[in-house]
Amino acid sequence: MIVDKIKKRDPSPKNKPNRIDIPVGKWIKCDGCKEIIYKESLWSNMNICPNCGHYFRMHINRRLEQIIDEGTYKRFDLNIETSNPLEMEDYTRKLKALREKTGLEEAVACGTGKINDEDVVICIMDSGFLMGSMGSVVGEKITYAIEQAIEKKFPIIIFSVSGGARMQEGIISLMQMAKTTSALTKLDEAGLLYISVLTDPTYGGVTASFASLGDIIISEPKAMIGFAGQRVIEQTIGEKLPEGFQTAEFLLEHGFIDKIVERKDLKETLSKLIKYHKTN
Repeated sequence: MIVDKIKKRDPSPKNKPNRIDIPVGKWIKCDGCKEIIYKESLWSNMNICPNCGHYFRMHINRRLEQIIDEGTYKRFDLNIETSNPLEMEDYTRKLKALREKTGLEEAVACGTGKINDEDVVICIMDSGFLMGSMGSVVGEKITYAIEQAIEKKFPIIIFSVSGGARMQEGIISLMQMAKTTSALTKLDEAGLLYISVLTDPTYGGVTASFASLGDIIISEPKAMIGFAGQRVIEQTIGEKLPEGFQTAEFLLEHGFIDKIVERKDLKETLSKLIKYHKTN
């Protein structure tokens, strides 16, 4: 039979294709150019794609390394627990899992530090913790940081990245908008500087409160900034939105933000703004 004349493939290793062992967790796909990037290359380039310049989101600790002088950061240790006012079954379990995964207690870290030897109070939000959503603890931490800035007479810088108010805490999360806004009013009355830094994405109740109230508002390139998403707006008004709507570049053109600053220039820009404010 013809089948008997077909030579069977030798299963020995010499005829097997060469395998290339790629270490797990060493590579990441860029959302911009879709290329696979070696994580060490990304890390050394300030979490910016070396191929297309796409900005990756940053962990709080990485952001602190970039902005704050080494050895000067002192975190505010607030012993407050995240509440579960709606008694949602999965909420507590999700918080525990996120704490183990990210090494963070909540979606924001606040403390004092120095930027090129200039004293500041700094708050940094992290998208890896429930998309940087603002619940009762986030609102309390930011409010406390503002109050500390008033007491110490330090400028305050807040890095925002958020999907908005935290739905798992209902009306309690929405109250944080008023609380943080009230604290910033007192900061303004004290004549102290507040710099708001918007990163991708900044949406919802965070945009509608403290993120939009800076004396100076700056943004990273191509960050998406707004209240509601584009699809929701288009469905509401029944019209197509302009190209680039809600990008940092669009908002700069229309006067919502003051300056777009590349990540490599952020620390120097912030220190210059602080020094300029001290002399005026």
